Formats: sequence, C-alpha cells, structure tokens
Amino acid sequence: MKTLNGKVALVTGGSRGLGAATAEALADQGADVAISYVSSAEKAQAVVEKLQAKGVRAIAIQSDQADTAAAKPLIDQVVAHFGKLDILVNNAAIAVQGKTVDAPDLDTLNLDRQWQVNVMGAVATTRAAAPLLSNGGRIIFIGSLLGGRVPFAGAADYAGTKAAIAGYAKGVARDLGGRDITVNVVQPGVMPTDMAADVLGDGVPDALMDLHPIRRIATLEEVSALVCFLAGPNGGYITGGVIDVAGGLGI
Repeated sequence: MKTLNGKVALVTGGSRGLGAATAEALADQGADVAISYVSSAEKAQAVVEKLQAKGVRAIAIQSDQADTAAAKPLIDQVVAHFGKLDILVNNAAIAVQGKTVDAPDLDTLNLDRQWQVNVMGAVATTRAAAPLLSNGGRIIFIGSLLGGRVPFAGAADYAGTKAAIAGYAKGVARDLGGRDITVNVVQPGVMPTDMAADVLGDGVPDALMDLHPIRRIATLEEVSALVCFLAGPNGGYITGGVIDVAGGLGI
C-alpha cells in the first residue's frame, strides 16, 4: 500500500546523500517529489530520473539555500508545477570542519555561512511554504544528534545550528497545529554521506564508534523511513517531536 499517493513533497538538498534517499523513499510511497539543488544539475537530473522510473512526477529546481530570497521562488515553482505542496522536508545543510572556538585560525567566514544555510535558509523556506502548505500537511526538519548532545570537541557552531532548528520547529508546530500541520525534527547521528566524510575523513574513529551502544552508523534507509512515517497518515498526531536515529549515541 502506497501511503502517500496523491501527495506532493519538496526535499531541499535532494540531489545526493540523505536528501536523495528521502526523495526516493517518498516516491516509493507514491508521492510526487520536487528536489532542490545548488550546483550539480547532472546529479539532480539523475535523481529525477530514478523518481520518474518509480511512476511518480518529479522535478529538480536549482536554488541556493544560503540566499534567503530564493526561498519564495522555490516554493512558488513547486506549487506552479504540481498544483500544491503537502510535505516539506528541510534537509539542505552544510557541515564545516570544526575547530574549538578558541582556535587562533578559526574559519569564521565559513562557520557564518553554515549558520546562514542551516538556520536562516531553512527558516526562509519554512516561512515561504507555510501559507501554501495544504491543511493536514507535514514539515520535517533534518536535524542532528549534535543539536542535543555534543560528545566531542570542535562542533560548537554546527551543533548550535541544529539546536536552533529543534527550537524553531517546536514553535512552527505550535503556529500551524490549528491547520493539522505536523512539524517534527529527525536527528540522525553519523551517516554514510559525503558531508560526514568531509568532516570525519575515511571511516568513523574508534573513539566515536565506541560511544554508540549499537556499534554502527545509521543507514540512509533507516533515516528516510522515519521521515516517510512522519509524512504519512500514521504520523498525524506526532508534532513538535525531536527524534534521534543515532544508535543511542550520547545516552
């Protein structure tokens, strides 16, 4: 049974990693899917073709989340193409290689861009989508376990952006609850993505893996399955939630 037949979803940052996996999972459940991407039209088109092969409608829209003015045109294009928007997955984000805040060579320029993309960009997209989102719709933010627990040094700014998202989502849940729109945060730990590799290098250090009661990293399928559940009919009474998919890291 395809629980999302007739629904339209937007997955920001959907050309790779968790965004692409989430777009495919939503399509598997029957949703028509728009993805946004920043630079790689080729990768985005490859995802669109995979989605279309599943029998759903799909488009890719170039949009840089660092530019808050791009949020409204993005949402308008989705609604113009599909006629509505039911599900918003705020997935797009960046991770900057962290250093401790007292490091003399702290990369403040890129850390500030991280706040712009991860927080202000997601806020702008949510604000643009909220008036047009169908009653009974869904907003799902991809946060991070680091938004609630920080088990290692050098992650202050990234953790701060994800903590901000968790608080913002609770406020949006309160604002939109009267329209039966649910708003939740999915907080993965380490995943097999390019973004994680950029920060951790090749493989997960043993010291970090030892902090996991379930001693492995998450699969993209496990995380995207939770997104689909929250987007579906059985997630209709879950809102303001912040749900970890992290194998117990940090407990």
